[in-house]
Amino acid sequence: MAPRSNETKQRILDAAEKLFAKEGFAGVTVRQIMREAGADVALAYYHFDSKRDLFDAVLMRRADHMNDVRHAALDAVEQRHPDDAPSVQEIIEAFTQPLLKLLAEDHDTWRDYFALIAQINNSPQWGGELMTRFFDPLVRRFMDAIRRAMPDAADVDLFWCYNFLSGALTLTFAETGRIDNLSQGLCQSKDMDAISDRLPRFIAAGFRHICNPT
Repeated sequence: MAPRSNETKQRILDAAEKLFAKEGFAGVTVRQIMREAGADVALAYYHFDSKRDLFDAVLMRRADHMNDVRHAALDAVEQRHPDDAPSVQEIIEAFTQPLLKLLAEDHDTWRDYFALIAQINNSPQWGGELMTRFFDPLVRRFMDAIRRAMPDAADVDLFWCYNFLSGALTLTFAETGRIDNLSQGLCQSKDMDAISDRLPRFIAAGFRHICNPT
């Protein structure tokens, strides 16, 4: 792809990511996306077959990198434990911290994408299909790691705990400002350092309590 053509495609993806994150798939037209991108509508169909194809391209653009950094984090944890299983908290940190680090270090780049992921994860229409397609292989690897760390845990408990973990991440990514208002400014929904310090410990404690209640 010629450099100028690729630059236009990236502008379209940036605009689509921003608008889909704010309004959802159904709330945005291709014409609105192209207006935001500063490009002719015809170029949308040069680069993408349909609005749904564009939506999928927005998701795929960053999904591989998200998965790669989390795979790498789990690789590093497992390499530190050649003869035993890592702790549940170490595994949870490998799953969550790379995403929180991306958001903390490059908030403008990742904010809309993570907001879109949160929106999809909460959607009966999209959640099962799209989250399964883009993220389930990674999640299953982490679940296998947690099984090794908690060999006596029942699968039903492990999957419920993962569901609650997914919900906590979804709320974090949404940056709704709810905690800001509730705490009267004591806590900030954009405070990734505070979240990174507390979220893995909170989730790991939940896994331990539910899966090993005694």
